Parts: sequence; structure tokens; C-alpha cells
Amino acid sequence: MSAEDAATPRWWVIALCAEWCNVCREWRSVFNDAAKARGDLRFAWVDVEDEADAMGDVDIETFPTVLVGRGDEALFLGPVQPQAAQLSRLIASLKHAHTDEALSRPPVSEEAGPLLARLHAGVLPKP
Repeated sequence: MSAEDAATPRWWVIALCAEWCNVCREWRSVFNDAAKARGDLRFAWVDVEDEADAMGDVDIETFPTVLVGRGDEALFLGPVQPQAAQLSRLIASLKHAHTDEALSRPPVSEEAGPLLARLHAGVLPKP
């Protein structure tokens, strides 16, 4: 890894799901395939019930929900349709919006940043 790569904040795509959810269980293979195809991003699967302390007061109303962050900056927190194309479009749009400052980024909920920080602190694998 070059010094430039080390200085660039890593992108995270985090699935927030529950083991009891049939949709999540079916979507997990799609999510894992996306992780294999996108070596430029880090992916993590978080069971919201197993990681209740890290989730804090964040209430996931619809599964699957995805949290996308770049370094410590949360860029997206919300439900997604459990389809590979939907996830791919979401990632592409966020990466494009992040590189083009002329584009306005979609707002992200206030709870997304603290959630990302808690996940970084205790749940997400270290580089």
C-alpha cells in the first residue's frame, strides 16, 4: 500500500440486518458478491441484535438497511432494495457525489455519524 493509499480514507459499505429476517438472509449472498467485486471498498455485515450496544438508539425500521461511510464521515444511512443493481447504483452515486463538489450530497441522518463511529470503535474489522 502506498503512502497515498494509506492517507485516503477507506470507504465502508455496512449492511445492518438481523438474522431472523428472511430478506436479509437471502440478500447476504448478493452483498457478499458485491464485496468480492469491489476490492476498493470495505464491506461489513452487522447483525443489529448481536451489536445492540454499538447500534445505540438507532432504530432500523426496514431491512436491509445500509450505512455507507468514507473514513469517519457517514454518507448514507437508509433502507435499500435487496438487489445487486440497487446497491451498485447507490455506491456509484455516493462516490460520484463525493468526487464532484459541485453536486450536492443527499442529507444523511444525524444518527449516522455517531453510529459509524461506534461501529469503527468496536465492531468493524481493523485494516
